[in-house]
Order: sequence, then structure tokens, then C-alpha cells
Amino acid sequence: MSVDSEILKPVTKRLNGLDIARGVALVAMAIYHLTWDFEFFGYLPAGTATEGGMKLFARTIAASFLILVGFSLVLAQTPKIRWKSFNHRLFQIIIAAAAITLVTYIFTPEGVIFFGILHNIALASLIGLFFLNAPITLTLITAIAVFALPLFFKSAFFNAPSLLFLGLYTIEPRSNDFVPLFPWFSAVLIGIAAGRFMKDHNYLDLLKNWHLPFSSDKPLSYIGRHSLAFYLLHQPISIGLVFIISVMFPSNALENSFRDSCQVTCTQDAGEEICRQYCSCVITQMTDLGIAGDVYHGKADESLSQQLQQTANQCSARLFAP
Repeated sequence: MSVDSEILKPVTKRLNGLDIARGVALVAMAIYHLTWDFEFFGYLPAGTATEGGMKLFARTIAASFLILVGFSLVLAQTPKIRWKSFNHRLFQIIIAAAAITLVTYIFTPEGVIFFGILHNIALASLIGLFFLNAPITLTLITAIAVFALPLFFKSAFFNAPSLLFLGLYTIEPRSNDFVPLFPWFSAVLIGIAAGRFMKDHNYLDLLKNWHLPFSSDKPLSYIGRHSLAFYLLHQPISIGLVFIISVMFPSNALENSFRDSCQVTCTQDAGEEICRQYCSCVITQMTDLGIAGDVYHGKADESLSQQLQQTANQCSARLFAP
């Protein structure tokens, strides 16, 4: 069989190097989410997972995932789109994304994930089909344009909830995982261009039997072969482990942070000692009512606000009444 006919065949065999790359990205994501969970439960300072080096780490992970999505799309769906397998995979991703939205809406409504990495992958996979057989140069130019657009153009028009997923808003939405189409679709296009280049020039054999030189890569390649399952399972497991730790070894970091903030606000109008007693009263009352955790984590709803206001009023009446 000629080289040209080999190139025209869709890639059906596993590429070990690609599975390892997915596995590395997934393990990195698990490490990031574990850091986020420890911060959420008060074991790490606020902002640890969302600022500085960890913020860059998270963006690098997201970019690597999306590049691999584009690369894999080329391998599976060129030169002809295999609609049955494509639709099957897309359906799995959409269901998983919808489940994440539902779960976060129930448990963390203030940071619901309405367009996270899986939502992006689903939409990007559809749009990416139009670039599978486009010239590589055009794909790369489009990637640059997609990346640059939100840097130079934003409009309040795109602040509408139904348009936030585009990423051209002027007010950033609150979400625990937000990966808008612009600029992140650029990473998928880069992956498509890379996949096209390697397939067109018959470089895929470099990935077929590639192994880590310093250790066994079987765990990573296994994770890479079951990427969606790992993605869906790792975060519940991570949260569960940190929750168990929090029960066995409770952290006072969130309570101390709330106490410090309360006392700073209070001492603007009253003495230090009376404010210390007032803030202790508020914390005790919140704990008794079972709302302390929700307040510490910044949850906001009408019922919680009313309970917090009643608690503050009771403590004020007890300590500040003439």
C-alpha cells in the first residue's frame, strides 16, 4: 500500500504518545483541582488556586487539553467525517457537561459552571469540523485571530447571559470553571493544524510507539485512553478526600479570616474589645444555626442573608444596647 493511501486512512490504532500526553494533562488537572479543594476547605490561603503561578498552571492545562482535542479530531475524522463515532463522542461530552452544570448549580450556585472545559470541547469539536480539510496556513491565521479578538474587542452587548460563552463580555461572569470560545478555540485550531501537519507528512509513527524514557508510562496511557471517565471521577474523589480530612482535622482558616474581617469592620465604629466579643457572638450564632460554612464560602441567597442579618442584630442588641 502506498504512503499516500495510508495518509488518507483515518487513524484507528492508539498512539501511545498521544495517550501519555492526555494522561499528563489529566494528572496535572487533578493536582490543580486538589489545590482548589484544599483552598475551598480553608487549608490554603484565599487566592492560592486562582492567582499567580497556579493561575498560569491552570491555563496551561486548559490549553493543552484543547490542543489535544483538535489533534485527536484530525486523527479520528479525516479525510472523511465518521459521523457515527463523532456523534457518539459528542453526545457523551454534552451529557457530561450538562451533568457538571446541574451539580454545580445545586451545590455551588454562586459559581455554577455554565460553560466550562467540557462545554467548550463540545462546541469547539463541532466548529472544528470546518477546519479539518482547510489549508493549514488558514487554520493558523484563524487561530491567531480567535486569540487576539477579545484582546482588542469587547462589548456590553455580549454581557447577555446567552452570549457570555463567546468571551467578548465587559463584565466577567462568576463561575468555578469558565472557558469561553474566544480565545480558547484558538488552542483547538492549533491542535488541528498540528494534527494535519503530522498526518500529511507521515510523522504519526513517532507517537505510535513512544514511551517515557525514565519510568513506566502504563498508568498515564491508561488514564489517557479513558480521559472522559477520569475527568468526571477525579473531582468528586478529590472533594471527598479533602472533606474527610476536614472532618478528621478541621481547619480554622476560614473562621479566622471571617473573624479578622469582622473585627476590622467593627472597630471603625466601636472599641476593640467590644468588637472582639461581637464577632465571637456572630460566629457562635452562625455555628449554632449551621450556616457558618455557607457564609465562610461566600454563598449568597435571600434566606442566608436574612439569617445572617438576624444574627448580627441579636449580637448587636446584646452588646451595644444602652
